[in-house]
Amino acid sequence: MGVVRLEWLWGFIGSVVIAGAAFWRGSLSGTGFLAAMALGTAMFALGSLAWFGTLIAFFVSSTLLSKFKHKRKAAAESGYAKSGRRDAGQVAANGGIGLLLCIGNALWPHPAWWALYVGVIATVNADTWATEIGGLSKSAPRSIISGKRVPAGTSGGVSGLGLLASLMGGLFVGVVGWILSRMDGGETAEAAFGLLSLILMGALSGLAGSLIDSWLGATVQVMYRCEVCGKMIEKHIHCETRALQVRGMRVMTNDYVNAFSSLAGGVICLGLFILAGISFI
Repeated sequence: MGVVRLEWLWGFIGSVVIAGAAFWRGSLSGTGFLAAMALGTAMFALGSLAWFGTLIAFFVSSTLLSKFKHKRKAAAESGYAKSGRRDAGQVAANGGIGLLLCIGNALWPHPAWWALYVGVIATVNADTWATEIGGLSKSAPRSIISGKRVPAGTSGGVSGLGLLASLMGGLFVGVVGWILSRMDGGETAEAAFGLLSLILMGALSGLAGSLIDSWLGATVQVMYRCEVCGKMIEKHIHCETRALQVRGMRVMTNDYVNAFSSLAGGVICLGLFILAGISFI
């Protein structure tokens, strides 16, 4: 019992330090700080270094990228529903499914949970890297539906640079997951995955999940038009005026799109796990 309580304590301390630093740097809102603290504490206590560390690697890398050439990307990000400071909704959308998988693994240990988790984190990381790095592309993105050029920042828009960043974002998660699983020791289910397997699973599921995110963004995600500047946006307020909904489902916000696409990435990663013939035992 004492060891269990100690894990919760260390998880809490580590999460407070990391989330607190992000809050201080302006990367998390107040609600985002509280959500990240709760998520990180539970992930550390119920999972292992691989589960907790992979989530932190996503958070740190995406935070650093969001600050890179922020002014250059500001125009494209002005229409995003959320950018910069992550709130509780974004934290939940990016890490909530991962926490549920971690809980599942704690109750019924099985390598399949880890495969699903890698796909989920690979997707959210790939999507974030695609957004942050793709926003620096010198050429306008193309619609994933029509292939036509669209303004930078348009939901469903993809670019060559963004696709490469997405692939690398998923690969990064696979590499980090493999390193941390080895640091945990060879007795865990996560350690059953080889480096090449996790690299391929992370890269492919991350890219696929990111593309699904773009497709959902171009089809069902709610979109508005600012009646002041005429810009197509993801949020219902722009130029200090209520915007007009022009397509999508009102309930299908950016947070829900992120959650659905990350779940899809997890399922794809599990499929790759099965195709690779990795033992479920």
